[in-house]
Amino acid sequence: MKPIFQAFAILLVAISQAHAADRPNILWITSEDNGPEVGCYGDSYADTPNIDAFAAKSMRYRTCWSNAPVCAPARTTIISGMYAPALGGEHMRSGVKLPEGMKLYPQVLRQAGYYCTNNSKTDYNFASDEAGWHQSNGKAHWRNRPDKETPFFSIFNFTVSHESKIRVRPHTPVHDPAKAVLPSYHPDTPEVRRDWAQYYDKVTQMDGDVGRVLKQLEADGLTDSTIVFYYGDHGSGMPRSKRWPFDSGLRVPMVLHVPEKYQDLAPEYYLSGGVSERLISFVDLAPTAISLAGGEIPSNMQGVAFAGPKNGPAKPYVFGFRGRMDERIDMVRSCTDGRYVYMRHFYPERPYLKHVAYMFETPTTAVWKRMFDAGELNEVQAKFWKAKPVEEMFDLESDPDETVNIATLPEHAARVTQMRNAIKDWMISMGDVGLVPEAEMHRLAGDTAPRTWAMEHVDFKSLVPLAFDALDIEGGLPTEKLVSLAADEDSIVRWWAVRGLSLRPSSPDRNSALVKAMADESPSVAIAACDGLVASPDHREIVIERLTQLSDVNKFGSYAPIAALNVLDMNAHLDADEKSRLVELPRKTKLSPKRGGEYVGRLLDDLK
Repeated sequence: MKPIFQAFAILLVAISQAHAADRPNILWITSEDNGPEVGCYGDSYADTPNIDAFAAKSMRYRTCWSNAPVCAPARTTIISGMYAPALGGEHMRSGVKLPEGMKLYPQVLRQAGYYCTNNSKTDYNFASDEAGWHQSNGKAHWRNRPDKETPFFSIFNFTVSHESKIRVRPHTPVHDPAKAVLPSYHPDTPEVRRDWAQYYDKVTQMDGDVGRVLKQLEADGLTDSTIVFYYGDHGSGMPRSKRWPFDSGLRVPMVLHVPEKYQDLAPEYYLSGGVSERLISFVDLAPTAISLAGGEIPSNMQGVAFAGPKNGPAKPYVFGFRGRMDERIDMVRSCTDGRYVYMRHFYPERPYLKHVAYMFETPTTAVWKRMFDAGELNEVQAKFWKAKPVEEMFDLESDPDETVNIATLPEHAARVTQMRNAIKDWMISMGDVGLVPEAEMHRLAGDTAPRTWAMEHVDFKSLVPLAFDALDIEGGLPTEKLVSLAADEDSIVRWWAVRGLSLRPSSPDRNSALVKAMADESPSVAIAACDGLVASPDHREIVIERLTQLSDVNKFGSYAPIAALNVLDMNAHLDADEKSRLVELPRKTKLSPKRGGEYVGRLLDDLK
């Protein structure tokens, strides 16, 4: 190499190293299954000295939503920078493929020159958990980077506060169960108080883990060069928090510390020890990390950076969603402006809380349901084991437990309309693949990534209004229009029309359309039609037979049988003979999803 070129190369390396030295390190500390039940968020029952001390020199976000109220879809959203429903991944254990060429944020950060580590949970809800980390395991650490000049992005994820830890026995409570402040929807029983106390004990243990990592950062002399985030991954693991897109299931603590050296990268109005009123959510985390690192935010990412040079405008709403939760199928979309929460239910006839085997391992869930069955609950406590309205709205100021639906009050009509339209616009703009039943999504997409398939074949501008109007019995589409749409050439349109008919009162035209739809080439349409006729004595026998056929995983894979068994379990009220026919059904196949392959078996157990 000629001397002049050699000198130029050395200069480029020096400039690159100087640039790297000027960039911040980024540390994310995350904890599982805990909402803002920490001292710095005003919870006097909590004992979290490390997080509180960290918050005193940092900034708290008053409203941060996890978008999903359960871990895997929330992580889908974080790692991709896209809402999980946009990828078809809003369901628990979705295992969906990603569009070809799509980059996850660790890959973008690596291209920007960062050493990226994850310690250690992945659970991204994709067909593959490979995300581009330099190291992703229990030993991953910034200390393993090749040299001290290389900037790092590191995650430490603590699981000690997870739902599963609430019910571990034996355990001697440290927090006094008698002093636990129970939400109004939980019954006041020893089991419930014990679970809440143990949850707070686990949050305290988690706080110790947070303190340990912060001390390691300090010991390495990196406190002044590292931007640190602390946040929970969704609401508490207690029932009606986790798995539900209420504020109680979505609001998490989010504390951000920007050292003096990098104040030019801090969010607007950053104040040490202060509180930000800006609404943020998990979809914003990937763009924010990339912005802080000086990288280029991929155009497919749907979040908005709230710090760094690419800091975007604040949003008037943040959004939440619920899809299939383990073996139970549901679809909910919600949003908040920080005070009001709007919620839209797409299975209003099904109760809020259904039998999810994993959730029922928590003593609170079991005693709560047992008391409901015995008629021992008050109206607020019993509500969540009953059917839902199509839409709800709650005022967090007057009703922090979100138990009083004010959506029907005339004085809130304008706000309800505004928030309903915000949900519609969001679903259209993101391309909500969750509008396609999961089984039908896989049937139609085949080996193609659901997002790629949907962008070519789904007209979201017409599908979103159809989904809203089909379920609106009073002001939506009339029965005759739904009957016509039930014969549409598009199976997704047929499914929504049949869903709407299933909620309408019985009539000759309606019943005739549903009987015809039971033979539809789409298993999802056929299951929806059966759901609408299962309560009819005139059709019950053929409905049970058809649903039993559709519950065979050898013929229909896993997703359609899950849907069929949900109908049989919740709505069919099977007798002993009918149940005996289901016992012979296969529980899984070699082609069942790697994670979630046990869901059909769980439903068959529920039917015994």
